[in-house]
Amino acid sequence: MPVGGRQARLQTIRALCVAAGLAAIAACASVVPSANRPETPSAPPPSGATALLMGVREGPSVASLRLTEDDAGSALASFVESCPKLLRRTDASGLTQKEDWQLVCSEAANWPYHDARRFFAERFETVRVGDGRGFATGYYEPEISGVRTRQPGFNVPVYRMPDDLVRARPQDLPESERGDRMPLGRYDRSGKFVPYYTRKEIEEGALANKGLEIAWAADTVEFFFLQIQGSGRLITPDGQVIRIGYAGQNGRGYTGIGGVMREQGLLGDGPGQYPGSMQGIMAYLREHPFEGRELMRMNESWVFFRELTGDGPLGALEVPVRPQSSVAADPAYVPLGAPIFLSTDRSEANGLWIAQDTGGAIKGANRFDTFWGAGEQARTTAGGMSARGDALLLLPRGTLERLRRR
Repeated sequence: MPVGGRQARLQTIRALCVAAGLAAIAACASVVPSANRPETPSAPPPSGATALLMGVREGPSVASLRLTEDDAGSALASFVESCPKLLRRTDASGLTQKEDWQLVCSEAANWPYHDARRFFAERFETVRVGDGRGFATGYYEPEISGVRTRQPGFNVPVYRMPDDLVRARPQDLPESERGDRMPLGRYDRSGKFVPYYTRKEIEEGALANKGLEIAWAADTVEFFFLQIQGSGRLITPDGQVIRIGYAGQNGRGYTGIGGVMREQGLLGDGPGQYPGSMQGIMAYLREHPFEGRELMRMNESWVFFRELTGDGPLGALEVPVRPQSSVAADPAYVPLGAPIFLSTDRSEANGLWIAQDTGGAIKGANRFDTFWGAGEQARTTAGGMSARGDALLLLPRGTLERLRRR
């Protein structure tokens, strides 16, 4: 895993959050805005598909892993930032209890980063969830052209959360559709609960002239991919930066257009096909604007944003995600805030990560999305990331024994 710039970041995080121990961490976390990625349930999903039910088995010792001191130090810094949330959240995977994290979080607050490998080796054990075969993609913080006020060349609206996007009242749904979390939608003029507007309806003006625009982007394709990433930076013509983060979603299902394009034979290595990377998909969308628009509209999910003024971007755990340290995971299989060790066929993705985020396409056991930061290199790495290999979940020592006694 690359380590450029980690030492400076470690010093910054230490100064911000750890100087006075765990209490300082909690104080630091309290000023961080709320999450920029899709919300996650705080209890196991109704289907019962969790890591606990799938089953876990003991993995190798942490000491035996090929873990560098820089990698461990960076992961420790992100783990420290996650601890206040770990100590308050209910683990949807069913593997851990809040009490499991108390000792390791208390010790992490003042543990020296230059000795981070020993922290993870002595305080954690590894488990495999299911067969432990992992798949990792990448995401980044896009930088695209945008402005606060609409002007020529900037016609793509960036909407805040609309007031009429709500969850259904239980009595407004058939018994079969009721669950722990009511679906998102809106109430029409007759008072009937209906699904919220699709991407196509929003693009065609369903939310226009309602005062919801917080900014305007220049490029439909770039903004489409910024929505998939969940946060980004709008760069104005005079160089100002407007940082936007996830505020909510319209409740419609997410469709990965890359998979659709592969099924249609548009992506691949053959004549006339486009590379199966994000860059290849974007090239097709630009060169075939009509077909590209229809492809994008197949993904009915629309993401709403808010402006971020603090440290960020923020993940679903409501702490900043860090380049080459933070990973998105499915909280039904990974406790958010827990360390993950990846050993894959892509060396960039290998090493220790902290699960601090979620994503609409990141579902199932051992499915991860690695975060690479902002800029062209981050865009290139994330856009081409497709790594397969082994995944290990690190849990506080003693967790596995407690699970065996259940």
